[in-house]
Amino acid sequence: MKDDGLTEAVQEAGAVELLLIRHGESEGNVAATDARMAGAEVIAVPARDADVNLSGTGQEQAKALGAALARIAEEFRPDAVVSSPYARAFQTAEIAVEAAGWPVKVQLDERLRDRELGILDRLTRLGVEKRYPEEAERREWLGKMYYRPPGGESWADVALRLRSVLDELNNLGSGHRVMLVCHDALIMLFRYVLEGMTEKELLDLAASTSVLNASITRFVRPAGEGPWTLESFNVADHLTEQGVTVTEHGGDSSVHPK
Repeated sequence: MKDDGLTEAVQEAGAVELLLIRHGESEGNVAATDARMAGAEVIAVPARDADVNLSGTGQEQAKALGAALARIAEEFRPDAVVSSPYARAFQTAEIAVEAAGWPVKVQLDERLRDRELGILDRLTRLGVEKRYPEEAERREWLGKMYYRPPGGESWADVALRLRSVLDELNNLGSGHRVMLVCHDALIMLFRYVLEGMTEKELLDLAASTSVLNASITRFVRPAGEGPWTLESFNVADHLTEQGVTVTEHGGDSSVHPK
């Protein structure tokens, strides 16, 4: 969000509304679920993580999301739409914005990319245990928040990225509304930062809840400054209303330190 119009108007107040969208179901989501169910060690993804596309269902979810966004009154529409550069998120944003008929260009920001897994990329939990038993033990000891795989990121690392994104929202000028299209871990971490959660509160939430594909999470602060208020979380009613399949592709539910 550095040179895309989000930092052009620096005034005394910031954004008043924040919509967080998880991308639609991806081919990687499907492959990961299939691998876990088959007891496989490796996830047969068709491309590197950044290039994995939406599945057919994911495309339908993005269209349904756009139809829901089209119902937002013009004066309440986001005036900035920013996406993770990963294909599944950018495709979701582009399809949704087009379906909504919004005259806004989707901007990209690499800080909204998914968590990087380093040497554990493409491995299932079983694959990690079989191939990197010491890493599996270290991950269990540290928990999701602070475990950083070699070459990858911890959730704490990702939270640092998001804090800089949120700082920019505070300098937009009063009245702005922003939609961010990203990934499930990021939406959890946005909640962690915006609500001032503890590590335990975050991990309890992550262990019990999966962020649904193409779901909507909404934060507001009418004054454009101060704390944000969570208005809704993980809403996917727009999918069921339009007869589109709701998909739940969560991460590993073993998130607490042992």
